[in-house]
Amino acid sequence: MSMRHTTKARRGAAVAALVAGLALAVAGCGSGDGDDGKKPDDGSPQKPTASEDERREQEPAADSSKSIGQMKGPGGVEVSLHSAVRDSGGFVTVSGTLTNRGSGYFYALNWSSKEQELAKSRSSLSGASLIDKSGKKRYLVLRDTDGLCLCTTGLSGIKPNESRPVFAQFPAPPKDVKEVDFQIPTMPSISIELSG
Repeated sequence: MSMRHTTKARRGAAVAALVAGLALAVAGCGSGDGDDGKKPDDGSPQKPTASEDERREQEPAADSSKSIGQMKGPGGVEVSLHSAVRDSGGFVTVSGTLTNRGSGYFYALNWSSKEQELAKSRSSLSGASLIDKSGKKRYLVLRDTDGLCLCTTGLSGIKPNESRPVFAQFPAPPKDVKEVDFQIPTMPSISIELSG
């Protein structure tokens, strides 16, 4: 084969690869559900996506008979912590129960993370953190690939005397760390012991 034919064949292969790549990129830009990907900004509640519903069903159930600490915040809001379990995958899951002891509805808008690119989980525990005082490190709630927190979401409109299970998942501190401070915005922090 001559040099001229080899060059033409290489150009043809490069053009074909470029066209295939562009076709895949254009196909990936569509949302696939018929909308334009925009969310309403009129303040109306958004319908949870299937993945949010699935995540709520997979939330760890807290054993409410156990207690490793309690946090009391403004407006009569209480969070009873039931467990802080270190698992083999390198995560810590903190589970508890949120109870509204106040006289009005509770909305956890102040508990959400302030990070704009990750703040997709409104009214959630996305702003919670674990503090390792000895290691001088702060661990934030983990996010999935869509920027949603690995934590309880939909914490809005909680009626007086209503309780809901809550959880948040964090990267695990080193194995020698047995105690950390758990923090939620607007609430006093509490020292908790890690198990597992």
